[in-house]
Amino acid sequence: MMLGAKIAVARAAGAVSRRSGRGATSLPGKLLMRMDPRAIGRLAARLDGGSAVISATNGKTTTAAMVASILERAGARLVHNRAGANMAGGVATALLNAARGNAIAGDTGLFEVDEFWLDRVVPQLRPRALLLSNLFRDQLDRYGELETIADRWAAAVIAAPQTRLVLNADDPLVADLGRVRPDGFGITYFGVEDDGVALRGLAHASDSKHCRRCGAPYVYDAVYMGHLGRYHCPNGDASRPRPDIAASRVVLDGTRGAGFTLQLGAEHARVALPLPGLYNVYNALAAAALTHALGASREDIVAGLEAAQAAFGRAETLRVGDRELTILLVKNPIGANEVLRTLALDEGDHDVLAVLNDRVADGRDVSWVWDADFEAIAGRVRRVTCSGTRAAELALRLKYAGVPPDRLHVIPMLERGLESALASGEGRLIALPTYTAMLALRELLVARGAASGSFA
Repeated sequence: MMLGAKIAVARAAGAVSRRSGRGATSLPGKLLMRMDPRAIGRLAARLDGGSAVISATNGKTTTAAMVASILERAGARLVHNRAGANMAGGVATALLNAARGNAIAGDTGLFEVDEFWLDRVVPQLRPRALLLSNLFRDQLDRYGELETIADRWAAAVIAAPQTRLVLNADDPLVADLGRVRPDGFGITYFGVEDDGVALRGLAHASDSKHCRRCGAPYVYDAVYMGHLGRYHCPNGDASRPRPDIAASRVVLDGTRGAGFTLQLGAEHARVALPLPGLYNVYNALAAAALTHALGASREDIVAGLEAAQAAFGRAETLRVGDRELTILLVKNPIGANEVLRTLALDEGDHDVLAVLNDRVADGRDVSWVWDADFEAIAGRVRRVTCSGTRAAELALRLKYAGVPPDRLHVIPMLERGLESALASGEGRLIALPTYTAMLALRELLVARGAASGSFA
């Protein structure tokens, strides 16, 4: 069967899946790959501008949205897995949806790829540039320890000698991947250069604290987020590379946004980012570094970052009846801590809808909530509605964080929890859902007409 016929069969299966209400962000691609294991590579070869790949534990979808904003401003016609389906099936689906006969409707591929699938997808895509942004502890029951992922990423990097690497200088595990190219050729590093946003020291939830070469504990001159910062091995075996793309004079404006001075080589520009938190400054830096490596101008990079919009559930604010609902995804200790750090910058007390699920895509092990610093907001909550499959455990964690028991309300069913939270106060409601909870919340909001029926 010719590739065109296989694509037609996969599309038909996707249409059936959509009509049944199951969606079709991955299934058509999975079917296509069963019929043709080389389908991703064959379709990606049609992209005249090649592809860019993004992977990270935290921030893939937001960073990809920022990159898309920049590249489309520069005139690129993207083939992009916008829905966030980031395993091989999702990448294949994005490509087959764009296929037109023997051509493709686009000139540049932009694909976010799951950490565990990177070493299988990169050899097929053969991207022009590969952005590796961070590695944090996440879903240990699925991924294993960070060293396991780092080894797989190293294999992907070694298998792509012609690919431009864009690496986070502030993440020791990620920056260390640059050693596969001792001369540093084809590597762009990015990082933060502002001790004004540094933490007092490594948090207890920090992950990569030891030199990957000799095992000695890193010495940190500044800690920005989790284990990200300025560091060096006391034995001289490794140190933070000097970033080519950097952020300085960072201003964090709570959940409203952030500003920073962007350094692009010898050029500087002020960026007013419409997304909050230092974690989004890192996402913006990553997007700037990748697009700079692809040839985007400073003007397009700044304008694209300032026009970036929040992907669903990632610092997005919606109107639900007479209340504002701000949704801040939390899925692992570092991500949760940065969200809580950002929320703590806002004035006043908060109404919170906290939703903890333990489904496969969340990770069955939810013990990570005990490493999340809910103490940062415990004294500033009026009411917390706990929902989800592990609502009671989340309430227990919040009680130990210092939230008064009379302010905690456990309502496991999300629909009832949302209704209760919306009806029990006024002003803004903050939702802190895990991944599958975010998707379920989105379905409820679509049904209410408060969110669109398609992903941004």
